[in-house]
Amino acid sequence: MCSGASGDQGTVPWACAGRLSGRTVTGDQRVVGGLPRAVITTGLGLLAMAPSGPSQVFEALLYAPCMGSKGRARDNSVQSVDRAVSILQVLAARGPSGVTDIAEALEIHKSSVFRLLATLEARGLVEQDNERGRYRIGYTMVELAGGVTKGDDLSLLSRPVCRELAAAVGETVNLAVHEGDEVISIDQVIGNAAITSIDWIGKRTPLHATSAGKVFLAHLPQDEVTEILAQPLEEYTEYTVTDPALLKEQLQTVRELGYGVASEEHEIGLAALSAPVRSLNGEVVAAVTLSGPTFRINDHTISGLAEQLVAAGDKISWRKGYLRRG
Repeated sequence: MCSGASGDQGTVPWACAGRLSGRTVTGDQRVVGGLPRAVITTGLGLLAMAPSGPSQVFEALLYAPCMGSKGRARDNSVQSVDRAVSILQVLAARGPSGVTDIAEALEIHKSSVFRLLATLEARGLVEQDNERGRYRIGYTMVELAGGVTKGDDLSLLSRPVCRELAAAVGETVNLAVHEGDEVISIDQVIGNAAITSIDWIGKRTPLHATSAGKVFLAHLPQDEVTEILAQPLEEYTEYTVTDPALLKEQLQTVRELGYGVASEEHEIGLAALSAPVRSLNGEVVAAVTLSGPTFRINDHTISGLAEQLVAAGDKISWRKGYLRRG
């Protein structure tokens, strides 16, 4: 646990920073990571620093949540870190941007963006064009990116979320990608209510007769969709939709609802829901699916299950770098 020093300087976890820096910190000459001039606004949990070395800001960000006796500083500090990450995502997606552009994209106040940018710039995570006043991703991000290359496996990123979803709904949860006119399952978590444990990993299923396939079709370019649906579409059960016009109506519904549904279209007795997983640029790169028997996944339960499923898809998308607003 961190211990703080109370008084007219506020309650600050300098014992934490002191352990990291190896120096005693008092008064206005407090040291974080060996550098003086760190000013932490306790009430807002926001960090405003003017450092010159490479190791100060993240130490302060990590230990700033210790501040305060009632948890307010902790909550605000977490929000600040979340917003700082969102700023980086905006710059990665849009390229050089001004403070106003970033504030509008995230729907937060410009003063908050400016303070966070100052901190990120101090660490080299962003750089500013002095002539235009616009910010861009800094070269320190290249160093950080090099450390996560091996961890960018989609199944590894999604597995904790899929486990959480399977535990919550009790059904089987799969992660799928698409290739051509097929869906390929690349990971699976079995829920505790699953009657059978069919291994779907590596199996290929059709786009037009599965919930994941409809999610992919709903977000493909229209000319590509038209080409796929112009091919002969196999009728797997009496409920399989093979009419291109009707399928296009279903795809519009998928876009409106944010998830796809297929009930007994590929296998009798099996129903499934799927939600999109997006990459940094918003492209749908995968679908998270929950499936189970029709007596558990039906018109009476779909709404509640879909809410949890879409939330899981959003969470995986965020882990992939997709920008969250606000």
